[in-house]
Amino acid sequence: MIGSNVDYIRSSLRAEELCRYTISQLNAFYPDERKIEIDDVMPAVPEVMRRLQHCFSYIENKYFFDGHRAVFNHLHSDQYAMWLYLLSNELFLQGAESNLCSKLFLLNKQLTACDIFYEVNLPAIFLLVHPLGTVLGRGVYSDFFVAYQRCGIGSNNDVYPILGKYLTMRPGSSILGASTIGDNCQIGAESLVIDSDIQENSLVFGNPSSQKLRQNHHHYPLWRKA
Repeated sequence: MIGSNVDYIRSSLRAEELCRYTISQLNAFYPDERKIEIDDVMPAVPEVMRRLQHCFSYIENKYFFDGHRAVFNHLHSDQYAMWLYLLSNELFLQGAESNLCSKLFLLNKQLTACDIFYEVNLPAIFLLVHPLGTVLGRGVYSDFFVAYQRCGIGSNNDVYPILGKYLTMRPGSSILGASTIGDNCQIGAESLVIDSDIQENSLVFGNPSSQKLRQNHHHYPLWRKA
């Protein structure tokens, strides 16, 4: 697999510097009595960097992968949104205080307008593309998931969707409720899928009252081949 062949990630900041950078933002935005310290965050960082490296090594884009190794830049807002989500999620998985996880979740909303709660389990391989206003709720996600701006994953009557591999959500698209999306599908811009099953290799346009499906023969172009 591609991810296992990449030895490390080239980061704009060393791990401890990156943590201190994020912590300074947390304490500035949320100056309550519970000040965040470096030791609160660092235990999760090795696994977060591994997860970033694995994810970025599948993305065919010079800002994510330079041909030899994964690349992370704390001033690349899409990457920073992914970092904040992964850090909050990994800390949650390691049993950190909910106060810390919540602050990271809120910081992501403040800085990137991206809403991904720390308990949401995004797949190991995913990509956020200028995800302003995107809300990714609880659902069953699969690898090679792409979300653009103003995308939504959410419930209807407390039921959440199940998403196949190689799903691309174009700007303004939403998938809600008891929906099952097959592999290699695209949801067109401003389209809505709710309580519906979409077969694999489909391109979906429109809303339930005027929905159209076409064949989708290609994967998202930025995924590197394994």
